[in-house]
Amino acid sequence: MTARLRALALALAALFLACHRAPAAGRDAGAVSIVVRPDSQGLLLTWIDDKGDFHVETDVGSVPMMGRDTVRVVDPGPPPEGQVPADDVFVVDLRQLGPDGAYPVHTMARTAFEALAVARREKSGPTLANPAPSGAAPAEGSGEAPSAPAKVGSAVVIYGAEWCGACHEAAKYLRHKGIPYVDKDVEKDPAAAREMQQKLAKNGLSGGSIPVIDVRGKVFVGFNPAEIDAALGEAL
Repeated sequence: MTARLRALALALAALFLACHRAPAAGRDAGAVSIVVRPDSQGLLLTWIDDKGDFHVETDVGSVPMMGRDTVRVVDPGPPPEGQVPADDVFVVDLRQLGPDGAYPVHTMARTAFEALAVARREKSGPTLANPAPSGAAPAEGSGEAPSAPAKVGSAVVIYGAEWCGACHEAAKYLRHKGIPYVDKDVEKDPAAAREMQQKLAKNGLSGGSIPVIDVRGKVFVGFNPAEIDAALGEAL
């Protein structure tokens, strides 16, 4: 009898644990509080065009229909509740509202999201090679100087993302002029994204694209060498 009672107790304990086990982290975004509605503002929405290029918008209405199927969403605000693996990203389908008035959000592997761009790029035909990720060593024989180290007191801050070609061009331009800069990835660093949004709002600017460049307190959307030179002054 004792053995039977012990077996029954073990079975009940196993059942209790199975019913209360937390869901595995991964593709279900139901445990996190990130919500995307038609009037949502301040989110960073990354969509992919038919050529495989990435674009960033801060409001839902600016995302064209061609790129609404799988849009990466980053909330620059406080971190959402729940734990999401570092190699996963939030994506939203902006084609049709759910019954709650919000668009369906879920997670997917970062590599899978990037693979969508690669597939569309290959389908559209040959394009210019993507620039090396920020911080990557220059190709041997390229003649390009290595990236200037990020310094707290640098005159320039570049808010961008790893896949952003214009961001890399801005960094390359500053390196060639010998100007120290800080490179901040707004997708990987929510604090940097919030900081960028605050600077845009303070200057009355819209953040529909990146890079956003802060040159001695003057904020620019996009990379324009003439603007950077004027902001830095002849001294640099």
